[in-house]
Amino acid sequence: MTVPLDREAVIAAYRRNCAGLEATLAAASPETLHRRSAGTRWTNEELLYHMVFGYVVVLALLPVVRIFGRLPVPVNRGFAWLLNAGTVPFDAVNYWGSKGGARIFNRRRTSAKLRRVTSALERRLRREPEPGLASRMYFPTRWDPFFKEAMTLADVYAYPVAHFDFHAAQLSLDAAPGAQPGPPKIK
Repeated sequence: MTVPLDREAVIAAYRRNCAGLEATLAAASPETLHRRSAGTRWTNEELLYHMVFGYVVVLALLPVVRIFGRLPVPVNRGFAWLLNAGTVPFDAVNYWGSKGGARIFNRRRTSAKLRRVTSALERRLRREPEPGLASRMYFPTRWDPFFKEAMTLADVYAYPVAHFDFHAAQLSLDAAPGAQPGPPKIK
């Protein structure tokens, strides 16, 4: 049995992430944003873009889950297997895409992008019929630690919050160069 999605809690988390990103960008110096993050090869600014891009990906995933939710399980699993087989190129695109994306959606544009995307997700989530939230698709679990073998549309709506919060802990916002980072201020 599937646990119903608490839509209001997910929407509140979207808004919390937006407010946290805006506060972080308002407080961070250019030097802080260009500092290497903790535990990734990205700078703080690149990691912030990657966190926002996790939300953008969900907009693209929603119709895919709806389509694959109607297909036979072997097709679903086969597609997930094929995507898992392409993990190495995916990792390269994910890394370089975030490096490049941060040049376009930098500190001046990132928070506006997140607001637009979360507003779109909120509108769609509010209109989503309850049975539609149960649509299920198999996922490439090697691509992201928050991808489960099979995810419902409800899981996909909740995914970017976990992704964002996980990476927020990797920001090195308060640390001097070479020092251990303090607790993240994005939440």
